Amino acid sequence: MKKFNKGFALNERSKSKGFTLIELLIVIALLGALAVALLAALDPFEQLKKGTDTGVRNTVAEIQGAIIRYYGVKNQMPWCVASDCTTWRDSLTSQDLPVDGVKASDIPNTIIEISAAGELKADFSTLAGATNMGKIRLFGGNTTLKVEVCYKPTAKSFINDPNTKFLLATGAEAPALTCKGQGGTDLTCLWCIQ
Repeated sequence: MKKFNKGFALNERSKSKGFTLIELLIVIALLGALAVALLAALDPFEQLKKGTDTGVRNTVAEIQGAIIRYYGVKNQMPWCVASDCTTWRDSLTSQDLPVDGVKASDIPNTIIEISAAGELKADFSTLAGATNMGKIRLFGGNTTLKVEVCYKPTAKSFINDPNTKFLLATGAEAPALTCKGQGGTDLTCLWCIQ
């Protein structure tokens, strides 16, 4: 009888040291719920969009600054072949950039000209990437001496930014409360530097 009691006592002791399967499942379920809540709060896809938009926004600022510096040194816009701007680089045909803007990726010769003047790095287009360059649009021209360099944000926080207020069709500032960043609902608005 003593052996049975000893065995029974050892068995009871070993049971009290571990967790039951139910307890382990409850802990795993709670950890899973916390992980899902954390992912929902952080929204990793939105974070990726923010990162991409930040990169494009920096490229926009670099191009705008380079155009201004180029004009300051050469006294003409970088897309003009001559100072009277009768001939344009990159097959641009009008005196002003088209109404819907020119994609930065469509003006490689102009970017090369700005780089040759020392206002951008020689490999700027490569570093910026073809995808980012395709998202950037230029509005303006030589007659207006005003250039807007813009992009259409994809992250919610940048779409709601008060500076997202330019219409894609014109590059001009939208009427008040049109763009989402101004309290409107239009999602085709651009973030621009003038």
